[in-house]
Amino acid sequence: MTGYFDVVRGVKRSVTRHFGAASRAGLRLASPALLLLAGCTEMTTPQSYQCLLPTEQRMLVAELFFGRDVPGREPLSEAEWETFAAEIVTANFPDGFTAYNGEGQWRNPATGGISRQPTKILLVAVKRTPDLAARLSTVIEAYKRRFRQQSVGLVTRDSCAAF
Repeated sequence: MTGYFDVVRGVKRSVTRHFGAASRAGLRLASPALLLLAGCTEMTTPQSYQCLLPTEQRMLVAELFFGRDVPGREPLSEAEWETFAAEIVTANFPDGFTAYNGEGQWRNPATGGISRQPTKILLVAVKRTPDLAARLSTVIEAYKRRFRQQSVGLVTRDSCAAF
């Protein structure tokens, strides 16, 4: 790995060769900038990771946030959630998922109004497959249609998992 001082020495030699010794004085002022540039070249290399335990596999973890307040009626019941999970979520993620209750807050981008409501949180850890985005979208769009929701929150991250 090339260090900061190696980079500075190489640049000083090049400047002296092309512009003479007088230009090296200006280079001293630029040295802090070279430090930043030398650091940037190392940061742009993606770091691959290994899972901690040999039984783990690299997976995508998706968290979905479903607001339970339904316009014009009572909030989504547990029975309605169970039916939705059985019909839609299980069909798209048959290997398993976890659902739990939370309290959410959301700002409507159109009105700027703040809404607080009970929320169903769905946690899914799955292998990346070509159809994964479509399966997530199917669950999100089905919930929005069925329960007249403007939005379903989604957070994804790479992780390691074993089951």
